[in-house]
Amino acid sequence: MAKRISPAAAVRGTELPDAAHLTPAERPEAVLASLRGHFGPGSQDGMAVRRAVLGDAHVDRAQTATTPFTARFQEFISRYAWGDVWTDPTLSRRERSLVTLTAPTAHGHWDELAMHVRAARGNGLSQDELAALLLQTAVYCGVPAANRAFAIAQQVLSDETPPNHD
Repeated sequence: MAKRISPAAAVRGTELPDAAHLTPAERPEAVLASLRGHFGPGSQDGMAVRRAVLGDAHVDRAQTATTPFTARFQEFISRYAWGDVWTDPTLSRRERSLVTLTAPTAHGHWDELAMHVRAARGNGLSQDELAALLLQTAVYCGVPAANRAFAIAQQVLSDETPPNHD
């Protein structure tokens, strides 16, 4: 018995004329075009969010540095991290920044931390909230990690122009 798909599910079908049993072999160009149409919006939406959160300059640098070796990874980041996860309306960008700051602190990804401190400030996180978040990470991630995170965050805050005193 066939199972009915919920009308709320984001389901879309495509019929390709003049194709029978082995559509990818019979109509490869049409299949590719259909797949690009299906998957393209996530990448485009992701790039828009990535630019809004990290800034055009950062994204432009990443795009300029893209090589054939890293191209699929850049596409992956835009599509899944920024297109699927960051566009989900369940959490605000501010809330996502709070969550995101804990991961590079826990794992020692200091370049990523600096980038996400700047993004969190742009997403409305105050200096006091940032300090409270990093203090809490000391409990769960360890004092040495939080110590390094505080130093990086302090440098990012010092580099803000104009100074954002809140």
